[in-house]
Amino acid sequence: MKNIVIAAGYATRLGELTKNFPKPLLKIGNSTILGRMLDDIDTIPEIDEHIIITNHKFAGIFEEWAAGRVSPAHKPITVVDDGTETNETRLGAVCDLLFAMEKLKLDDDLLVVAADNILEFSFREFVDFAKAKGTSCIMCHQQPSIEKLQRTGVIVVDDDWRVLNMEEKPQVPKSTWAVPPFYIYLKKDLDLVRHSVENGCGKDAPGNLAHYMVDRTPMHAWPMSAGRFDIGSLDTYYEAVEKYK
Repeated sequence: MKNIVIAAGYATRLGELTKNFPKPLLKIGNSTILGRMLDDIDTIPEIDEHIIITNHKFAGIFEEWAAGRVSPAHKPITVVDDGTETNETRLGAVCDLLFAMEKLKLDDDLLVVAADNILEFSFREFVDFAKAKGTSCIMCHQQPSIEKLQRTGVIVVDDDWRVLNMEEKPQVPKSTWAVPPFYIYLKKDLDLVRHSVENGCGKDAPGNLAHYMVDRTPMHAWPMSAGRFDIGSLDTYYEAVEKYK
């Protein structure tokens, strides 16, 4: 299984901190946002490689960081440069994934993660859940705020956690199960992924692909066993720095 890290975005809401530096490599305690995530994923036997998809502006920074992370405890890292240099010309998360799949000829189960989160649980639980269900999977968590539900993906599930419906940014949410940007796409579903954009899937948010897939193949949702920090602003970054110092 390959771990696909979507790190190509431009973090405009963090100001000067990320004007010329990638948000996933900001320091948190003795590590970085991305380093903490990969430390966890490195413990999962099924994962054999990390693939970081980034823009041209930050590719060299990620490559230098990856070169300093070589050790027997760490899985190999491949950095994929999508060739874009501005927020206006970015490919979007879905197209970045398709770009890496084509460039590296990927034909394996994929764990797809957004690089700007700090997790209080292990991805091992998510991988084990997907193995037990035998389907591509997404994560979910309870979100009581209607306002926040209107800014994310929202799902309806049955008693076996099979996803019955998913909507992106619904004005009238059908449940309080929100979807964070973490997904497992099995090898058997990759043909659907490859042809998603040409068949009408949205390009930007990674949740667009999950929404597209839910309507075309069986998918299950794993309820997160603990919380996460989504580093989306200076306030949340400094809150994380204080919590994990």
